Formats: sequence, structure tokens, C-alpha cells
Amino acid sequence: MTELPNKGERRREGILNMLKQQGRVTIAEIVERFSCSEATARRDLELLERTGPLVRTIGGAMYDGMNPVRDSSFAERQGISLLEKEHIAAVAARHIVEGDVIGLSGGTTNYLIAKLIKTRRGITVVTNAVNIAMELAGSEIQVVVTGGMMRHNSFELCGPLGEGMVSHLNIGKMFIGVDGISENGGITTYSEQEAQIAKALISRSQITYAVFDQSKVGRTSLFSIAQLKDLDAVITDRRLEGSLSEYARRCGVTVYLAGDEEFEETDEQG
Repeated sequence: MTELPNKGERRREGILNMLKQQGRVTIAEIVERFSCSEATARRDLELLERTGPLVRTIGGAMYDGMNPVRDSSFAERQGISLLEKEHIAAVAARHIVEGDVIGLSGGTTNYLIAKLIKTRRGITVVTNAVNIAMELAGSEIQVVVTGGMMRHNSFELCGPLGEGMVSHLNIGKMFIGVDGISENGGITTYSEQEAQIAKALISRSQITYAVFDQSKVGRTSLFSIAQLKDLDAVITDRRLEGSLSEYARRCGVTVYLAGDEEFEETDEQG
């Protein structure tokens, strides 16, 4: 005998139908349509984001059935291009010295940076990623964790609470993980909430590095973090090519290359 869907499953199916018809939906609309609480509406969207063609936005969600780029979980991303990410993290770690106040957004490469510097002293790390903060727990590094609501896919804390706290901080070197980098799109991410907190962190930083492996090059994810002209440097595993390389040079972005041996620095400023 076929089991009938329960109330929650029927509600989530209804939400998905709304998204398909309208293109986007707000928390308030879900609460009104299905007579549920805001907490229930948020949980439903979180569940649907993991399995369905939608992406969370501030205050709701939008239908994303045509987008082939999915917001994968940290665990899924952790094993992808691991060797390349380790090399990139090693180059980034060489840019961090005693006395630095650095920022680490979420992401697998930044998590590897945290692992590499955890034995250091005299460093302060500002992060919105719970897993990075936990990795540094017990070390002699001072850790400042922003507030906010945690996104389960990335362990990043997002939202106005965290953005408000960041506005009072001064960060020396900011390392931003990205889902895509392109000439027109700049650095981008799949999550609107993560894009907003990343913008806040960059705005309070003296130097901003984007860290990414070659799989992110030429991709433009849904939400913009910053244009290339807003970056000081990128750390990646292969040379930028073609128009992207030329545009980075014109924007004065320094490109650091990670390799099997010592990293090679390419000054794109000419």
C-alpha cells in the first residue's frame, strides 16, 4: 500500500509549486498560504534547498531549475581538487605573519588555511565559518566569530547580525573563498547570504585575496561578491588565461600561483 505524504511533505510540495509558478517566494507568503510559523517555513526552504531546484535568498527563495551549478555541501566539496587546494592554502599561509589580523570566509580552501596556521602565535582570525573556528579552538590564535544564522551546507554564519558585528572590525588581510570567477561577473557565490557577509568582510579589510582552484575559473555563480577591481590579489593553482588574465592585469590584481614546489608569483600589475 502506497504511503500518503504527510502534512510537511504536502506543504513543501506546495511551496515548490509556488516557486515554479512565481519564480520566487518569500517567508511571509509561505506563512500566509500554509498557516505555518516562520521557523517552519525556513526549515522547509532549507530542506528543499538540499534536494530541490531552488536557492535561498534573503527572506525567501528563488526557483533555480535551469541552473546546472548546485550549492553542494562542505563534505561534498572537501574531496574535490584536494591536492590543488592544499597547495593554494600553503601559498596563502605564507602571506600570514605574526601580528596579522586576518579574515577567513567559509570554504574548503580556507578551512585548509586554518589547519596550516593553527600552530602559529600572535595571529587574530576573524571568521564567519563555524568549522574554521572549531578547527582553531585550543590553539594560541585569537579567534573572533561573527554572529548570524548558520547555513548547513557551508557552516557559514550569515545575516544582519553578523554583518553588523563586522562593521565594527578592522581586518588586515581577507581571504575569500569563491564559487566562480570571471571577467564580467568578478567573484561570485551560489548563496545570497554568503555574498552579503563576504561583502561586509571585504569592506572592512585592507587587503583582499580571492582563493580558488582552476575549476572555479570562467564560472559565474548566481550572486556577486565583488568585481576584480575590488581585489588586491588572487591565489590559484594555474595561470589565468586570455581576456581574464588581461583584465586582471588592467585591474592591478596580483596573481600568486601554487605549484608542487615553491609557489611562483606573477605580478599582473606589469
